[in-house]
Amino acid sequence: MEIEHVTVIGGGILGSQIAYQIAFKGLKVVLYNHNSVEKAKQHVQQLKADYQRDLKITAGAYEKGLEQLSYSTDLADAVKDADLVIESISEKIAVKQAFYESLAKVVPAKTIIASNSSTLLPSQLKDFTGRPKQYLHIHFANQIWIRNTAEVMGSPETAPEVFDQVVAFTKTIGMVPIPLKKEQPRYVLNTMLIPWLNSALILWAKGVAEPATIDKTWMIDLGVAVGPFAVLDAIGMKTHYNIVVTEAEATDNDDLRLVAKKMKERIDANKLGPTTGEGFYHWPNPEFMTPDFLTK
Repeated sequence: MEIEHVTVIGGGILGSQIAYQIAFKGLKVVLYNHNSVEKAKQHVQQLKADYQRDLKITAGAYEKGLEQLSYSTDLADAVKDADLVIESISEKIAVKQAFYESLAKVVPAKTIIASNSSTLLPSQLKDFTGRPKQYLHIHFANQIWIRNTAEVMGSPETAPEVFDQVVAFTKTIGMVPIPLKKEQPRYVLNTMLIPWLNSALILWAKGVAEPATIDKTWMIDLGVAVGPFAVLDAIGMKTHYNIVVTEAEATDNDDLRLVAKKMKERIDANKLGPTTGEGFYHWPNPEFMTPDFLTK
């Protein structure tokens, strides 16, 4: 079976990116959100400037991608033609379990199911789908159009032909596949990324230094364009907050509990990142991109 019709579940920042990238590469995509699609449409529309700037495409090329993308709040209708369903919802097992149990009632027998989970393993979720042989994970990085890796990870029960089919699919949509030979919590990217982000957050939460100071240190000393708090804004406050809460509970770590408390304060103040105009920086013109950021 060739993957030609894809349904993406969840119209948040990354779910919207995944859906548009697939559509941009010419495949039919339905973007499903359970109660409203308006925010998902806004997220997709915001990608236009990014694609034009980073990929040097015309407005017409961007609009052509939109022709392949539709939206739905009806799960059965959204998945009726799907060769592949990619789930991109909250990083909570209970939430994913409830969704998969609903999905299992309406999804066609042919359909491969994948999660974009950044921290959970296929083995933790496969049984909820009712089709463990057709279940695996595809982890995409934020800013999918330029940070175009796709980490593909199956469980011991994932059928090899399904794994290979999904690897081939990631190439079709412009990704560089990163096939994992065994299950690894946090995959390749987040095994390295999350401890780095958390170490920066702990410095901030404990009052050691301000976010801009921490980023400036990293950017100057490593000669890179962004620091951890710029990355956190790009990821989105809520996404990493859920990761921190889960890890704080699992490790009984007081530093991470403090981080979670401080992050929750910013979430309650609607300082979520670019989508609300303010996170750790002010958007769309963040301070770390000003010419004198590293010298003042």
